[in-house]
Amino acid sequence: MFGPSESSVIVECAGQGTCAVIHSILASLILFFVLLTGFAYTTVLERRFLAFIQARIGPNRAGPYGLLQPVADGIKLIFKEDVTPREAKKVAFWLAPLIKMIPTMLVLAVVPFGPKLAVPWFDGKWYRVTQGIVDVNVGVLWLTAITSVGVYGIVLAGWSSNNKYAMLGALRSSAQMISYELSMGLGIAIPVMMAGSMSLGDIIEAQNSTPILGWYVFRNPLGAAIMLVALLAEVNRAPFDLPEAEQELTAGYHTEYSGMKFALFFLAEYVAMIAVSAIAVALYFGGYHFVFVDKAPLLGPVVFSVKVFLLLVGMIWVRGTLPRIRYDRLMSFGWKVMLPLAFVAVAWTAFVVLLQDEVNTAAYVIVLALGWLVFLVALGWWLNRAGAKPDPLTTRRVEMVTLPGGRG
Repeated sequence: MFGPSESSVIVECAGQGTCAVIHSILASLILFFVLLTGFAYTTVLERRFLAFIQARIGPNRAGPYGLLQPVADGIKLIFKEDVTPREAKKVAFWLAPLIKMIPTMLVLAVVPFGPKLAVPWFDGKWYRVTQGIVDVNVGVLWLTAITSVGVYGIVLAGWSSNNKYAMLGALRSSAQMISYELSMGLGIAIPVMMAGSMSLGDIIEAQNSTPILGWYVFRNPLGAAIMLVALLAEVNRAPFDLPEAEQELTAGYHTEYSGMKFALFFLAEYVAMIAVSAIAVALYFGGYHFVFVDKAPLLGPVVFSVKVFLLLVGMIWVRGTLPRIRYDRLMSFGWKVMLPLAFVAVAWTAFVVLLQDEVNTAAYVIVLALGWLVFLVALGWWLNRAGAKPDPLTTRRVEMVTLPGGRG
């Protein structure tokens, strides 16, 4: 009743030029609208959820339940004075917010949000389209390339502002993003190895070989954990928000920005939260797959959105729970903990994939269960160690005092 009949002509939209162009334009407009709306209400979600954690009320004046608060904030930022420092490098200063914002929207161009749909057109034919802009066979390379571009906007903002605080924030951000991109790249390589493809559509479909339990978060939890932490550091969210540490750098790289240029940085941060959550969902959490999605493809975007929403809540929860860590510990954690564990996760995936190809399924399941056991034991040991009080006998501080006369 709601689909093509057996006698209908079904055409692949990707192979038909006019259909591909129209689909790309419509999908881009829909995605742009969804991201802008998501950005606005992610700010409300963060403020209300943090208020809930801290036993406060949060924004509740602008509209019912504070739902018009993004409108009020937008009007305020539009009418705020837009100041450009006298000694700033003006062209770079004006372009930096755009260079930061645009990649956060482009990165989702290769993410499919649901199974393919057959839709009718005025010529009497049905066209099979993807529920996304495009699904290319090198989508993972697109993710790694575009996520690396955003750091240029931050560096240009700090350098062009002619402000030492902004410059220090830009240097911090570039060092942080480069350090954690290594772990993120290895985390992205794990789904590629397991699916045998760099297409995000193929990776999502491969996770449906076993419903829910086939999600890669269950097959390599260490890789998923590394991916989530690295993506959190990539978007400079707490506890990795060192580039804009207000106690040390005022506001970091956007100290000199105001008005709509500051709003673009604000928009880029929250759109990046949505984008990295979508990437994590596609790579490790089954994408749009859940119950009934195969029979009702329109449920795909709904399931995908729910998973993204849960990851956003997790990111906000982390911000409301953990304090900002010291910068030297941030870099040590990235190089001495994250990167070695990422190599272990990749080696483990290679071993499991080889075992699955060469040995029977029973051996593969046993090895996978042993991997989960090791992961849980190591996680419990680390959490117990992180919460333990230091032994005063082993952490006693010894100071050397020089007495008058040169005798210590």
